[in-house]
Amino acid sequence: MNLELRQLRYFVAVAEELHFGRAAARLHMTQPPLSQTIQALEELLGAALFLRTRRSVELTPAGAALLPEVRRMLAQGAELPELVRAAAAGETGRIALAFVSSADYSVLPPFLRSYRAAFPHVQIGLQEATSDVQVDDLLHNRIDAGLLIPPLSDKARAELDYIKVLDEPLILAAPAGLLAPGDAMWLKDVPALPLIIFPRPIAPSLHDAILACFRAAGITPEIGQQAIQMQTIVSLVSAGMGLALVPQSVSNLMRPGVEYRALRDPTPLVETGCAWRRDNGSPVLQGFLDLLRKNTLC
Repeated sequence: MNLELRQLRYFVAVAEELHFGRAAARLHMTQPPLSQTIQALEELLGAALFLRTRRSVELTPAGAALLPEVRRMLAQGAELPELVRAAAAGETGRIALAFVSSADYSVLPPFLRSYRAAFPHVQIGLQEATSDVQVDDLLHNRIDAGLLIPPLSDKARAELDYIKVLDEPLILAAPAGLLAPGDAMWLKDVPALPLIIFPRPIAPSLHDAILACFRAAGITPEIGQQAIQMQTIVSLVSAGMGLALVPQSVSNLMRPGVEYRALRDPTPLVETGCAWRRDNGSPVLQGFLDLLRKNTLC
């Protein structure tokens, strides 16, 4: 015989009333089936739960020990429908999200604030990773979504979905005190310094966009350093190791010794988007994507 929630509810009623007649009335039933149910519960548990006399009903030590646990179990049982509804609606659970470093200075902070307000009971696992690492993690189900810089390979496009989230221009990051006073400037007027850039295998579209800007200005830059994190690139600029072209949002990374300047040259837009597995049916992911679509800057 299996333990039933009905038996536990009957037990609590008798324990609180300490009278089988009043407990039966409270449960809208007659006394005999109530007494039979309690007897069956005691047989199942192998212990008497009540001391019965003609004049009184009292809890045994076993019954007194059982009562708070049964109340807890019934309370949890009452919460189950809401828990199931919330899980099905993507309101509880966990999402694993990766992001490129530039997203940390643009779309990620405001979106996380919106997401936390909309889904306060979802746990968010965050990890910074380059776009190539994110794609591999997505293909192997190690993360649910990634904020990355396209393009996606043919293999990735076969299994992943993608939406554009942000377009932004490239700007100049140069060692402080190097540039002439003013606002926007032409690349041809920038003092010749080594270029600090993303390695092409890590971010081919960003790497190519940066070099295309210099080619359009008639400049062949000397590549001095390569780094895979925006904060590392900016740190190298701060140290006077060279200059860099970075997405506009990186100017939110204020670092002593670095000056940011808009360019008069036409620059290609750097795209940031979100990718996820097409076969990931997680309600939490769907809620995440629905909110992301509402908050997209494109």
